[in-house]
Amino acid sequence: MNKNVMELREVEVWDGNMANSQALRQADVDVVAAYPITPSTATVENYAMFHANGYIDGEVMMTESEHAAMSACVGAGAAGGRVATATSSQGLALMIEVLYQASGMRIPVVLCLVNRALAAPLNVNGDHSDLYLTRDSGWISLDAFSPQEAYDMTLMAFKISEHPEVRLPVISNQDGFMTSHTAQNVRPLKDEVAAKFVGEYLQVNALLNFDRPVTHGVQTEQDWHFEHKAKQHAALMGSKQVILETFAQFKELTGREYKLVESYGMEDAQIAIVCLGSTYETAIVAIEQLKEEGIKAGVIAPRLFRPFPLEEVAKELQNVKAVACMDRSAPGGTVGTLYNEVSGALINTKARPLISNLIYGLGGRDMTVAGLKEIFRTLNKEAKDGKLSGNIQRFIGVRGPELSFYNVEGK
Repeated sequence: MNKNVMELREVEVWDGNMANSQALRQADVDVVAAYPITPSTATVENYAMFHANGYIDGEVMMTESEHAAMSACVGAGAAGGRVATATSSQGLALMIEVLYQASGMRIPVVLCLVNRALAAPLNVNGDHSDLYLTRDSGWISLDAFSPQEAYDMTLMAFKISEHPEVRLPVISNQDGFMTSHTAQNVRPLKDEVAAKFVGEYLQVNALLNFDRPVTHGVQTEQDWHFEHKAKQHAALMGSKQVILETFAQFKELTGREYKLVESYGMEDAQIAIVCLGSTYETAIVAIEQLKEEGIKAGVIAPRLFRPFPLEEVAKELQNVKAVACMDRSAPGGTVGTLYNEVSGALINTKARPLISNLIYGLGGRDMTVAGLKEIFRTLNKEAKDGKLSGNIQRFIGVRGPELSFYNVEGK
């Protein structure tokens, strides 16, 4: 634990960036290497302020780019230190090469990714373009829907990442501006409690252990590359059990419960949406209001984006008649990621709901309670009619003529 303790109130008013910064401080990180970029800048700024004021014993490295920041994390992690960084959007795109290095070398790194649109056109507001860019990089990916959850996920990320059966880097996602710059009540742990929960860092194959020389990131080619990747994937898929155990330990400590897939209203839902991030809490409000109209709606949101919880998603959707998979990222010439994932989850099950793909909220455009209620009403009509009311993929809330694609006839 850092030698200087910060006295925190039982309830603090923090935005998502401050929640990240406090979790990093309490985790007693050895090296935070970063290059600031909106909307994640305050995560690093706050952390640097804590360092300047003597609350952090580790090092803060301001690098020349995001690529260099992740490279520094890989180097410090390989040397045997606990490491972390933060980024968004173009910064994530620049460091993406090194994400594959970190996961392939099985180095625990925690990345606070404050989700933001990718250029062009230039946009600093939140959508899930950068979250989706990480999907095949071999990182565990957690998703927070509020500042409280950002604090909790970032703190738990260290425990998950460093577990002996995992040893993989972890991303703690939150929505740019909608979560990162929105102040809400947050109940933090005391410094000593948080430090005990995260635990001491366990070095594995540290480069600076001269009694046992090792090499990281060697060339393998066809002789061993396949086997290496198979073991890496097995560790990634096996991390679900460690994540569940960590969630259970955190619940015992705080009373706050997290699941691989969060859900609301699914007990008797006839229709449902699947979403990520802050849209989940907005959907809950819409669902409550629709009860007056007799519409039985639900929402599910994967807390775990990677490894994707296929079985848990499928279980939640076995009894619904129509599902809208809501992707907050430009699909790039195909259906959106959640549509693909949900379809894959259901393909070998008995459930055969109508499944549509809604593209929404790009570049930070609002998704309101009223907008979600209209989506649910459309789903309700589709469930009654037994067919989609339009094409499989539709753009929601875009100005101009209606945009819909993939005209494959529904039931």
